[in-house]
Amino acid sequence: MSKQLTVVATARAKPGMEEELGKRLLALVEPSRAEEGCISYDMHQSNDDPALWLAYENWRSEEDLARHFEMPYLKAFAESKDEVLAQPLDVRKFSPKS
Repeated sequence: MSKQLTVVATARAKPGMEEELGKRLLALVEPSRAEEGCISYDMHQSNDDPALWLAYENWRSEEDLARHFEMPYLKAFAESKDEVLAQPLDVRKFSPKS
């Protein structure tokens, strides 16, 4: 049986692209939340650094996350990410322990 998975991803916008990156990231929220394996999917912007965005996601399983990465809207974001990102996405997976 698969175990729940938490994903924390950070994205840094190129100078002047903070709003555009936010628009693109926020467009991922509703379709991601509608996916069967999605427990929660929330997007945050740093209070101190408007170029820094954070996705906090909880998935039912590693398999559900793998399906998420194959969704057309996520692939479309990945294909155009270099237009708005100052550096590669930092995506980290965590397993709940409490």
